[in-house]
Amino acid sequence: MEEHTIVVDGDVVVGNHSDLGYGLIANSAILGERVNVSGDIATTSDVRIDIWSRINGSVRTDENAYIGEFVNIGGKLVVKGDLDVGNDVNIEEGFEARGWIVVRNPVPVVAYIFLYIAELLRLGKGEEVEKALDELFSDDGEDLGVNIMIIPNGSRISADSIRVPGTAKIGSDCRLVGNIRAESLKMGDETTLYGSIRAAGTVELGENNAIHGNIVSRGKVIIHEGTHVLGQINAALINIHESARVDGVMRASAGISFIREEEDIINDNELMRLDVSGSPE
Repeated sequence: MEEHTIVVDGDVVVGNHSDLGYGLIANSAILGERVNVSGDIATTSDVRIDIWSRINGSVRTDENAYIGEFVNIGGKLVVKGDLDVGNDVNIEEGFEARGWIVVRNPVPVVAYIFLYIAELLRLGKGEEVEKALDELFSDDGEDLGVNIMIIPNGSRISADSIRVPGTAKIGSDCRLVGNIRAESLKMGDETTLYGSIRAAGTVELGENNAIHGNIVSRGKVIIHEGTHVLGQINAALINIHESARVDGVMRASAGISFIREEEDIINDNELMRLDVSGSPE
């Protein structure tokens, strides 16, 4: 997250009625209905913007663009491929398109996904459909390494806060700015957050992360090896690795437990066996 832009090394999917106080730079971007983006959008692949959305900056894509009805673009639209544009679209600084220009309402994002799956079924590719559905609807958090940013419906992202109505899943090697407010949170490794975390459920932080703020949770907080929290931690239960570092106070009504290195536990067990076997008694 830069000063005015969110940069993703992959694709971005923004749910309906979301509000982004940044611009977007990504491989491709799919925006739902009534999405508000404060900055520019730049993609190397396709960009899809559903009806009634507003982009306060410019939109630039190296491939095709699909703009739904009643979309408002405050800057310029530059498309190096084909342009499908609906009725009553307002582009304040004009547009450029090198490919075909078709004035029609593009297929909504949800319908587009449905038609894509239907075509796979028609071609007899049932395994690919099953895999696509698993990727779309799985909630096990095992796909944190995938380079895609999915923003749920009704989310709010600004320079001050990142608010999502459900679970927040953050991958590895990310740089985020803002206070995170979510139902629960799971973070990968080597990620830096310039802000605090507040959640109703479990907060789990992977290895070697840096949190420049406090952590507050009504549930459990789990902190793995090498992670540094520069603020305080308040939770019902705290599980923290012995190599992790917390600069502030830790408070937990149900207690604090330390996660030790597996090698240290094995060595302690070996020492206990040696003491017992070497005892003169």
